[in-house]
Amino acid sequence: MPSRLRPADPGAVEAAVARVSRGTADRADLRLLTKHFLALLEARAPGRSVEVRVPPFAAVQVIEGVRHTRGTPPAVIETDPETWVALATGGLAWADALESGRALASGERTDLSSYLPLA
Repeated sequence: MPSRLRPADPGAVEAAVARVSRGTADRADLRLLTKHFLALLEARAPGRSVEVRVPPFAAVQVIEGVRHTRGTPPAVIETDPETWVALATGGLAWADALESGRALASGERTDLSSYLPLA
């Protein structure tokens, strides 16, 4: 089943990123950016072996390997929207997110450092 995530309008993304950097972003900005950057990750790292979860807004399966179809995936990454946006825009390094506990990763192929930043 194809993903329902699509990159957002570039103007809307630019405006939302600007509000995030000023500290004035709202829930709608975080939702738009989360879905936008997950869509970009999906395009950059196609596959279905790792599930990237950014609750409460979206999740996507990426990276080539053993396909996951049911239940808990063997490889999972989870983070909050603020951390995901920081990772995607280059404001936070993958290793730093893991070390600080802002991102959790378990299983094989969960190193996103070669795919980030996305912006």
